[in-house]
Amino acid sequence: MTVNLLIRDVPEAVRDTLAARANARHQSMQAYMRDLVTAEARRSKNLDLLRHVRTIGKGITDSQPSDVVEMLAQQRSERVTELVSPADSR
Repeated sequence: MTVNLLIRDVPEAVRDTLAARANARHQSMQAYMRDLVTAEARRSKNLDLLRHVRTIGKGITDSQPSDVVEMLAQQRSERVTELVSPADSR
């Protein structure tokens, strides 16, 4: 499932910069912005994972290596699922 996003009150200079970057990548503004938003969401998941690791026994040094490996494998699996999901096809 996809949703629409609307961003109001973006300064013209910012829009011009984003449009130039989209053009340099031979993308529409919509495709470029979708890629930016998607990348930000993925980074957010990585930060959530790091926060989770820090909470286990006061950080990664107190975690079992198998716990870290399992969490990384789970995150990678979720990312692959997102990348190949039918909702992502455009």
